[in-house]
Amino acid sequence: MTGSNVAVVILNWNGLHFLQKFIPGIVRNSAEAQIVLADNASTDDSIPWLEQNFPQVRIIRFKTNHGFCKGYNEALKQIDSDFYVLLNSDVEVGKNWLLPLIETFNSDESIAIVQPKIKWQKNKVIYEYAGAAGGFIDKYGYPFCRGRILNNLEKDKGQYDTSGDIFWASGACLMIRSEVYHKMGGLDENFFAHMEEIDLCWRVLNSNYKIKYVADSEVYHIGGGTLPKSNPRKTYLNHRNSLFLLYKNLPDSICGKKILIRLILDGLSAIVYLLQFRFGDVRALLKAHRDYYKMKTLLQRPEHNKNPQKLKGYYNKSILFDYFLKRKRKFSDLDSF
Repeated sequence: MTGSNVAVVILNWNGLHFLQKFIPGIVRNSAEAQIVLADNASTDDSIPWLEQNFPQVRIIRFKTNHGFCKGYNEALKQIDSDFYVLLNSDVEVGKNWLLPLIETFNSDESIAIVQPKIKWQKNKVIYEYAGAAGGFIDKYGYPFCRGRILNNLEKDKGQYDTSGDIFWASGACLMIRSEVYHKMGGLDENFFAHMEEIDLCWRVLNSNYKIKYVADSEVYHIGGGTLPKSNPRKTYLNHRNSLFLLYKNLPDSICGKKILIRLILDGLSAIVYLLQFRFGDVRALLKAHRDYYKMKTLLQRPEHNKNPQKLKGYYNKSILFDYFLKRKRKFSDLDSF
């Protein structure tokens, strides 16, 4: 694989402050790739600044803001490359971060997606919420990571320095074979944002590809750069998209039961929101359920849905039960799977 076959693609919307902070390092540390900025109709000085300071970065301009999923889908249609790196604008890359990812792809043609170690940019000894050392999922659709279970973030003490199979790779920094991306139809635009990468990864696994975490590659994510963590909009997207995720990817034999249990668990979440006086989140959750039923006919259920227990990284237990009742707060505390 040569550098001309790798494109690092950054989706931008009014992110001048992130570009000024991170583009210099991305350009300096990514000699193996072309750098592309896909701009979602920014109204700040992102484009003039980039043109003046980094003319080697290719710019794709959109006349309207397509959001995350459609923005990437439209951008990647215009990029001729064997491999794409989807990189958030609020990510700092480490030295030689790309080479281990490239080498992993070269080791096995069945590998479709890889993810580096992702740590918190504001405190680089702590794993970052969105991805950490690779993503997994429990039987009710709750995602978690090596290095992050729910809101508990671990320090990097070398405990996850072994590369291996994972269920999902973080959209903060995800490298994928372009052929697979287009074969899968890209990111599902019905998701808009949040969990769209988990859906893509689930479809990839169901199509007999592998997804790997690469410990020798490291990046640093600010996180929450586009949407605050405590926000009714995020609550809405997370609850709605979790139901989308299960409906699309679970086989018919267990789909209905799993979704029913998830709806009950969401009801318990609503009670917690009420007790915390988070009335905006309660409304967001109710809207999420309403829109799931309104929109689920738009979702395509692949014919090749498989028993998820046969997929790497699927945890056939409840992470909520383990976390709150068994007090298992670290990935290493979980039963092997």
